[in-house]
Amino acid sequence: MTESLLLAFALMLILEGLMPFLMPAAWRETFKRLTQFSDGQIRFVGLTSMIVGLILLMVFK
Repeated sequence: MTESLLLAFALMLILEGLMPFLMPAAWRETFKRLTQFSDGQIRFVGLTSMIVGLILLMVFK
């Protein structure tokens, strides 16, 4: 279980690093826009991301 969690964390870091590595200007602009969102909008984005992740886990497991 620990090994799987570490592998998942490593994969997350790789995927999260792709955008700033490949397109730093677009990544910066995205975060500028995110800072203008209200707390509710940011929570919605986070909730949507978690739900999509859970669905993908169920589909590919």
